[in-house]
Amino acid sequence: MSGSLKPVRGSVKPVRGSLKRRLWLPAVLVAVSAVLAACGSSGGGSSSPGSGSSAGSGGSGALKTGLKVFVIPKNLGNPYFTTSDSAKSGGAIAALQALGETGTETSGTQATPASQIPAIQAAITKGADALLVSGTDPSALCPTLNKAMKQGITVVTYDSDAPACRDLFINQASTAQIGTSEVDLLASEIHKSGQIAIVSAAASATNQNAWIGFMKQELKKFPKMKLVSTVYGNDDPTTATQVTQGLLQHFPNLKGIISPTTVGILAAAQVLDTPAHRGKIAVTGLGTPDSLKKYVADGTVKAFELWNPANLGYLAAYAAVNFASKKITNSPGQSFTAGKLGKFTVGSDHTILLGPPFVFNKSNISQFNF
Repeated sequence: MSGSLKPVRGSVKPVRGSLKRRLWLPAVLVAVSAVLAACGSSGGGSSSPGSGSSAGSGGSGALKTGLKVFVIPKNLGNPYFTTSDSAKSGGAIAALQALGETGTETSGTQATPASQIPAIQAAITKGADALLVSGTDPSALCPTLNKAMKQGITVVTYDSDAPACRDLFINQASTAQIGTSEVDLLASEIHKSGQIAIVSAAASATNQNAWIGFMKQELKKFPKMKLVSTVYGNDDPTTATQVTQGLLQHFPNLKGIISPTTVGILAAAQVLDTPAHRGKIAVTGLGTPDSLKKYVADGTVKAFELWNPANLGYLAAYAAVNFASKKITNSPGQSFTAGKLGKFTVGSDHTILLGPPFVFNKSNISQFNF
């Protein structure tokens, strides 16, 4: 795919392949609407933990097939996770189907531990061999996830980590680079001066808090930019809209908003898409191209970042199956091949890195459909 899409500045480099092969892969990327409902089960199966068949075990044998893998995002109905998880987009379920596993997406409707934990518990009861979990809380999930691990169930987190209670974490990009680059984008738009605010997801979300931590460090480079408030939309469109409106009421001199969540940046763009605010209050963060094309076209949003969510889910599925098949451990240096994405290596903190985020703007956004 041609175009001017470029990684954000920094030292993180891709670990495999060209941009076309590594990230976007148009053959498997189809348009994903911002209002798609979350996908459901893809197939049946009655295997219990560890019961998947295998042509062999250990590093030289085949991967197990017939594994029951449950994909448990923060919440269902979130377009970001629909893309990362579904077979249609080439996400986690697509990878599991290609590997001969049974993949099921399940979760609650709210991005909270109280909504997510029952889905994890149900997956354990149904005989899961592996769980792919985007953590809503770094500690509240641990009693349930530790129970799963004690039963021999592989636990892989993706997008948002629960470091104390998983085998591997699939990190979408360098945590530091995500946080610092979003501040840099906003600084360039508001001439490094003015009041700014953050519209985050849940207050307990591991990834959001880590990114915000690096944002605050990066802001020290811009003494004329002042962070006046951080609010939480809980990855709920209505709540995110309300907290954004509240920022405008409480801070009439606000110059910019960073929202490191696809739900939050869309809500902020919708609020700011009026003659009174368009072009006067900048908004950036993490968003999907399809959801923000309108706002990039009319100038409400100049630039934002993301990775390919489908590739994140795809990689997480391959990592989980390799771990459950005992082809890799979580020790640094362990390597495996994730299908079309190429080779990956386990890094420090039992983490596997997808790659750097990319910047979308008016010059390139029309090339992407997800």
